Amino acid sequence: MTRNNSKSSVHCKCDGKQETESSDETVRKTMRPQEEYKSLMNRLCRIEGQIKGLKKMLENDAYCPDILIQVSAVNAALNAFNRNLLSNHIKTCVLNDVRNGSEEKVDELVKTLQKLMK
Repeated sequence: MTRNNSKSSVHCKCDGKQETESSDETVRKTMRPQEEYKSLMNRLCRIEGQIKGLKKMLENDAYCPDILIQVSAVNAALNAFNRNLLSNHIKTCVLNDVRNGSEEKVDELVKTLQKLMK
């Protein structure tokens, strides 16, 4: 769970946001508060454990409906992760952008939601 990065960073308009310049492209980054970062990482670690459990179920020839129920639980956990991340993004990045008179992050959010709702 390392957060170190050796690339040079340039702060963009949104508080907490950084854009890192590499040789030929810009990589967008978000520096999250430690508490948020830790919470999101804990969720992902639990999801990772669920995925490993699914793999073990398949290796042990578990009954198909039992595997399907566990897959549903993984999907629910991923959806909860997305809701948490989206909520934090709206409350910080998007809100700050709007307060600064820009709608760039709102437009980006709309495009992201369209992709999520396919």
